[in-house]
Amino acid sequence: MKRIVLATGNKAKLNEFRQMLTDYDVVCPRDLGIAFDVDETGETFYENALIKARALNELVGEPTIADDSGLCVDALDGGPGVRSARYSGGGDDENNAKLLAELKDKPNRAAHFTSCIVYYDGERIISAEGYTHGVIADALDGDNGFGYDPLFISDDLHKTFGRASEDEKNAVSHRARALALLKRKLADEVGGAE
Repeated sequence: MKRIVLATGNKAKLNEFRQMLTDYDVVCPRDLGIAFDVDETGETFYENALIKARALNELVGEPTIADDSGLCVDALDGGPGVRSARYSGGGDDENNAKLLAELKDKPNRAAHFTSCIVYYDGERIISAEGYTHGVIADALDGDNGFGYDPLFISDDLHKTFGRASEDEKNAVSHRARALALLKRKLADEVGGAE
């Protein structure tokens, strides 16, 4: 089974990748005893994912995958976008509180999550994007997931990702859709997980 090093320190994200990329041995820098942190200076999800994948590949010398994803809210001109994780300068609770405050008087609560995943092996760059659409709830709803999940009402599930099970979310999430596309591209261009 081929190993891929995922550029994350987020346990929830690592679990999502492991659940969806079952043909691969997905490990993170922490599993290898490596400290990894890189500045995400890109202006797009693709640029940030590529920055992380390249930097990690240079460190470990094996194929890497990096994801950059975020919440894009119509009423905020696509924000917080690539700055979703750093939106408030705090953690998930502070980000969610800031989002609710920003949308307080805005009737349009349409939003989508975007995920761009980049595979890099020192030679090839293979990327895939996925999207999932919904609206922002008026208040937090549910304890599952992470990030903006308790505020994002999925068009597919008709409930927040915070109320969805892992299997439900993984069936329709932006990351799941990007990963499904990436798996097909890897099979075609790299030969899959054999």
